Amino acid sequence: MEHIEPCGIHSGDSNATLPVFNLGEFVIQQIKDHTVKIAKELKTVGLINIQFAIKNDKVFIIEANPRASRTVPFIAKAYKEPYVNYATKVMLGEKKVKDFNFNPQLEGYAIKQPVFSFDKFHNVNKQLGPEMKSTGESILFIDSLKDDQFYDLYARRKMYLTK
Repeated sequence: MEHIEPCGIHSGDSNATLPVFNLGEFVIQQIKDHTVKIAKELKTVGLINIQFAIKNDKVFIIEANPRASRTVPFIAKAYKEPYVNYATKVMLGEKKVKDFNFNPQLEGYAIKQPVFSFDKFHNVNKQLGPEMKSTGESILFIDSLKDDQFYDLYARRKMYLTK
């Protein structure tokens, strides 16, 4: 997933695209290499949540947690794959990762959109930052980054697309 908001906004409060839309192969390969190395060093069995920041095609690791996050159900739904079931079987020792036939399917893009409950909490600071303020997330499926809903999202966020 690629976050849309800049680094400094909590990942739970960020809109994100799946698959990534603005990362080149060089950056993606760095992410894959770091992920394998970190997961092996931590002796991870099951899921791992790693957050990266990228500047000038250099990948920095923000954090790595051998656990699931609420992103996992989003990715599972987007790709039509039961990743939680796979991870549970691996963690219980019933299966190995290589026992599964991964076949992610996604036409177009899945957009993770945070859900905020500010209307229920009247005196809360609504400015986004490193502390998570969202109470959930929704998923938006679009065919293309040229989709009107995607442009509307950016208009509301006042963001600038580089691609």
